[in-house]
Amino acid sequence: MSDESPRMRESFVCAPGLRIEAHEQIAALQFAQVNTQLGKLEGVIERLDRRLWLTVYGVVGVVLTQAVLSVMGLE
Repeated sequence: MSDESPRMRESFVCAPGLRIEAHEQIAALQFAQVNTQLGKLEGVIERLDRRLWLTVYGVVGVVLTQAVLSVMGLE
């Protein structure tokens, strides 16, 4: 026969276990925040990369234009 009371069947919760669970929740929140910040940084880097290449192409265009004009003798 089983004379176990419902109280004995409940899982035992201790302070160290609760502390570990709290640390796990905090770590999960911190990782989520880090991932959010990394996503924002990736977006900024992509925009900066695009602007940098536009600047490079612009400078190359100006240099080539000057070279063609000097070869043609128009300058």
